Amino acid sequence: MHRHLLALVALYFAASLAHFSHNAQYIAFYPGMPAWLTPGKVWLFWFAVCGVGLLALTLIRLGLPALGLLALGVYGALGLDGLLHYRLGLCSEHTLLANLTIWAEATTGLMLLLVSAVLLARQMGGMAWRRSTT
Repeated sequence: MHRHLLALVALYFAASLAHFSHNAQYIAFYPGMPAWLTPGKVWLFWFAVCGVGLLALTLIRLGLPALGLLALGVYGALGLDGLLHYRLGLCSEHTLLANLTIWAEATTGLMLLLVSAVLLARQMGGMAWRRSTT
């Protein structure tokens, strides 16, 4: 895998960890959060999200780059779910650190989604070109 893509995955992973850590620690202070959402459940959701990223990296490593890039795009897209905090409370109702972790995760997730989509399109375009020349 290209080291720049791996660096972007690591950056998104770190941003996601920061956001979920903040969620787990300060869940009671986030505006509008449902009572059923506990710190333990926050961590379970984070592990599930990370599972998608791990699946993506495994697929790429196993020589299935198209499936891996598709899963990597899904992994990045999951970072956009942090923006749902703003359905529960305005930006001004969140602390500065909460806003920073939300936006860091969403931004890096979106970047990972877009880069994965471009690489997947190139991969698929190359496959179509090879099929048409044989």
